[in-house]
Amino acid sequence: MHKSPLQDVALRDISVTERFFEGLARGSDRPLLIDGPSGVAFTGAELRERIARLAGGLAARGIGPGSVIALMAPNMPDYAVVFHAVAYAGATLTTINPTYTAPEVAHQLRDSGATMLITIPAFLQVAEAGAQGTDVAEIVVIGGAEGRESVEDLMGDPLAAQVAVDLDAHVQVLPYSSGTTGLPKGVMLSHRNMVVNIDQALALLDVREGETSVAFLPFFHIYGMNVLMNTFVAHGAALVTMPRFDLEALLRHIQTHRVEKLLIAPPVAIALAKHPMVDQFDLSSLQVVLSAAAPLGADVSESLSRRIGASVIQGYGMTELSPLTHAVPRNTPRAGSVGITAPNTVTRIVDPISGQDCAPGEEGEVWVKGPQVMIGYHNRPDATAAMIEDGWLKTGDLGVVDEEGYLFIRDRLKELIKVKGFQVAPAEVETQLLGVPGVADAAVIGVPDDEAGEVPMAFIVRSPGSEVTEAEILSALAGKLVSYKLPRSMVFIDAVPKSASGKILRRVLRDRVKAV
Repeated sequence: MHKSPLQDVALRDISVTERFFEGLARGSDRPLLIDGPSGVAFTGAELRERIARLAGGLAARGIGPGSVIALMAPNMPDYAVVFHAVAYAGATLTTINPTYTAPEVAHQLRDSGATMLITIPAFLQVAEAGAQGTDVAEIVVIGGAEGRESVEDLMGDPLAAQVAVDLDAHVQVLPYSSGTTGLPKGVMLSHRNMVVNIDQALALLDVREGETSVAFLPFFHIYGMNVLMNTFVAHGAALVTMPRFDLEALLRHIQTHRVEKLLIAPPVAIALAKHPMVDQFDLSSLQVVLSAAAPLGADVSESLSRRIGASVIQGYGMTELSPLTHAVPRNTPRAGSVGITAPNTVTRIVDPISGQDCAPGEEGEVWVKGPQVMIGYHNRPDATAAMIEDGWLKTGDLGVVDEEGYLFIRDRLKELIKVKGFQVAPAEVETQLLGVPGVADAAVIGVPDDEAGEVPMAFIVRSPGSEVTEAEILSALAGKLVSYKLPRSMVFIDAVPKSASGKILRRVLRDRVKAV
């Protein structure tokens, strides 16, 4: 077992909104949430009043413990207002991917049991279609829409105190896992889960009161929600919100706000490392770039670090872990590693076949135990039992811990490609492909083969202006990968399908191959 080298954080008996309010008090007279497109800003005091008033209005309508509210919106200051107003009123919030189709929205609304859906005008048509046949009785629109109540209409007298809930058993937020296999599952996270992970993240990430960062990582996803929105603001740091990723807007915000710390996913790391536009902006304020949500190859990491002159580090976690369990300390960067174990947390590397703990340097499944482990899956006791064993959450990721306690993720256990019995990790091949000149992005899957069982197949996105060929790519890989790891075929595509958190959606690629 691998324990954290860091001192444990206190397990505090407060709600996630009470923890958030501590940051609002630190920045009561400073803008803490700034809407990127419009520049409209809210101080800590203004945010606290707005959250308390919305919570009061919700409580006056009978919304509290047992109620489930759905939120389908892009990143904006009012996202945090709705999130914490629902929590302060003692209800449960389920966060919906705003790019979902109506059937996907309907599944989450039905599964979660939501009775109110809060959205924005641009998503209203999909929201209305998705809400049909569910328990949603009311659709509320941030900013208002004809025939619909707005968030302003819900405002009431400020709620004076947190509605009492069981901090360990009450479901504060119900995000849905990315669903790489089957339908997405609701992940039940408690106030305790969320609060302790804020404090664990602060211990790992060195967020400083008064600094400003940019928030394009979607707030509906646990990474953007708890590591960015909640952790930064709960410490009195400010965020500029972006409704969607836009490289030029991001670069401008970094330059304007003198951003020191930036949280990203691997696709953004690739853009920052390779896009010529980056050279047009002053990014000299950047000191630390943290990438998480999917593996980031050492080549891309080192290329990005050289280009912008900042430490590029990785973190690791899952929705089911609230989410952060590992991060690389900024003062000891280690290329390819996702870091050391978080405070209050223990890591095991378990042999998937024998079930025995692996020695340092041996590869196995990553298991994690700590107070950030989810309550379980909503209405899925069998899935919960399969995921959690004696308090240990089995991540499904293959990893190695070195002698100094640094974790290296190799790949998803279920995504391994077996070539004549030899295991091939797609992420390893992708890392090498991304280092080939003319390759902007890449994804690898296993496809059936009569002789080998499976062989790797690569999907390649060329860089703008590049005409790199399959033969040139294979030539560049020669000597870097053993022969059975080399892609047997390549398909050139416009974009690699990815989830909002940056994970490659390999099932989409597999479905594409099957359809041919």
